[in-house]
Amino acid sequence: MIINHNMNAMNAHRNMAANTAASAKSMEKLSSGLRINRAGDDAAGLAISEKMRGQIRGLDQASRNGQDSISLIQTAEGGLNETHSILQRMRELSVQSSNDTNTTTDRTAIQSEVNQLTSEINRIANTTEFNTKKLLNGDLVGVQGAQGGTLTTAGTFGNGNVAISTATNFSTAVNTDVIRVNVVNVSGSAYVTNGNLSNMTLSITTVLGNIVTNGILISGNNIVISGGGSDGAASYDLTLQIQNAVAINSGDTITLNVQKQQAAQTDSSKQIRAQIGANDGQELGIGINRMDSVGLGIQTTGGAALDVTSQSKASGAISLINSAIEKVSSERSKLGAFQNRLEHTINNLNTSSENLQASESRVRDVDMAKEMTNYSKNNILTQAAQAMLAQAKSAPEAVLQLLR
Repeated sequence: MIINHNMNAMNAHRNMAANTAASAKSMEKLSSGLRINRAGDDAAGLAISEKMRGQIRGLDQASRNGQDSISLIQTAEGGLNETHSILQRMRELSVQSSNDTNTTTDRTAIQSEVNQLTSEINRIANTTEFNTKKLLNGDLVGVQGAQGGTLTTAGTFGNGNVAISTATNFSTAVNTDVIRVNVVNVSGSAYVTNGNLSNMTLSITTVLGNIVTNGILISGNNIVISGGGSDGAASYDLTLQIQNAVAINSGDTITLNVQKQQAAQTDSSKQIRAQIGANDGQELGIGINRMDSVGLGIQTTGGAALDVTSQSKASGAISLINSAIEKVSSERSKLGAFQNRLEHTINNLNTSSENLQASESRVRDVDMAKEMTNYSKNNILTQAAQAMLAQAKSAPEAVLQLLR
């Protein structure tokens, strides 16, 4: 028997310390409801769950963003609804004024109301806003002009052909999808044109005489290149024919004028960008066209309003108002489509967030029943270790009997 080292007591003490520590961890998990309270509990699981938490919070915020975007759309649509009503009233007045039973005084009174209604359309367009953002005055859609210039090339009709080639770029339009080219200083009554701009079509109108374009008989003095081709250089071959005879002239000059005002593209940077996802690039662009009287075509940029002071002018105003009503209807339809899309997007975001929270719960949350079982086991083992430690402590006391 030895008394300097009580191995039984040391073993019982070690087990009691381990059981006490395990009981403490179980108590921490049971009190927090989490299986992972610190990185030491499960390093890999903690990293995975934190990424999931980031996605969950992003999805929840994206859902709220969608709700805000719907509110913006509803605000704009409310303004357009009133614009629709005003246009219907203006159309009614135009129909009334186009009837010759009205006197000049009557039409003057009608014109006064039309002017007031036009001003109200402008007021709605300039004051309808959401969180200080103007919605209907055209700020949300910018239009930029495409590239343009004047190109001049001189060729020789040695064999009846003159080649026109230029490295100047033509930019296609996003909305109008048209580039207009004027051909001048071409003598004769007819010629053949061929273009090699990818995905483009050619047409010529209003030139003296007949013109054959790729075998199609037309007339004109404008070449219109239209289609969805990409930016790049264009070249053309033109053949001059006069009554089945080839003209042989040298030094003839052909000038191409690109009218840049005919081409335009939408500037997406001025659109409302709705972040509808938890990650970069998951966004939706919402653009609203100009919905004031100028944008609707019922008033010129110079300020000339719709005129209904005569039968002919009132009759013409009906067509203009019909076009304006169609523009507003188209814009409202577009906004309605955006709203329906956002509603489905929100539903999907909520479902994704719910599923991701379930996954995160499986990684991080504690199984209360299982952990309570572990706690009970460790608590009993701790009490048993305490009892055994007391027994081990009493064993060396037997040595005293030998010393008596």
